[in-house]
Amino acid sequence: MEQQVPEIQETKQTSMGATESAETERAAEAQEPLTTTSAEQTTSAETGTEPLPTVALPTQPIKKREGKIDITPKGEIRFYATGRRKEAVARVWLIPGGTGQIIVNDRPLLDYVTRISLYEEVIEPFRVTNTLGMFDVRATAKGGGLHGQTGALRHGIARALVVWNEELRPILRRYGLLTRDPRAKERKKYGHKRARRGFQFRKR
Repeated sequence: MEQQVPEIQETKQTSMGATESAETERAAEAQEPLTTTSAEQTTSAETGTEPLPTVALPTQPIKKREGKIDITPKGEIRFYATGRRKEAVARVWLIPGGTGQIIVNDRPLLDYVTRISLYEEVIEPFRVTNTLGMFDVRATAKGGGLHGQTGALRHGIARALVVWNEELRPILRRYGLLTRDPRAKERKKYGHKRARRGFQFRKR
């Protein structure tokens, strides 16, 4: 029994030494990335160039209340929203950093609406937010007439601007550009020529 005691103590010492060596190796591995980052910082400081910030681009569309944010196949970030007026529906994409070009159904806006008054109505959200010329606009409009599509385009552009910058919401809300215009043609009733106009009547 007396001879077995030192053997047990020796095994304990060896096991403790192995654990200590494993802990030192783990600590050295944990310190390695810190040394590399400090070395990279010293090299950037020597060259005088700041490291570029990493921008996380969305791999999938980011949905918001008014629309969504996605990326084109060319790598351009664009802001999407839908506008409505009467029977017309407009799908609008805003691309930042453009020249202010507005394309509707593959045609320039002024060529599509053909009137200055309708053109001014479409660009009103840009005018009240001082963002005129900051975006390229790609839009598709369908349904309704020309005036209804103009209102839908204005509604879609206003909502897309809110997707781009939430701080523009109070300004656009003040001008009533975020609210869909509920006015529409009243339906015809029986016994009337139109919605309320009666038929001409002559007794004799």
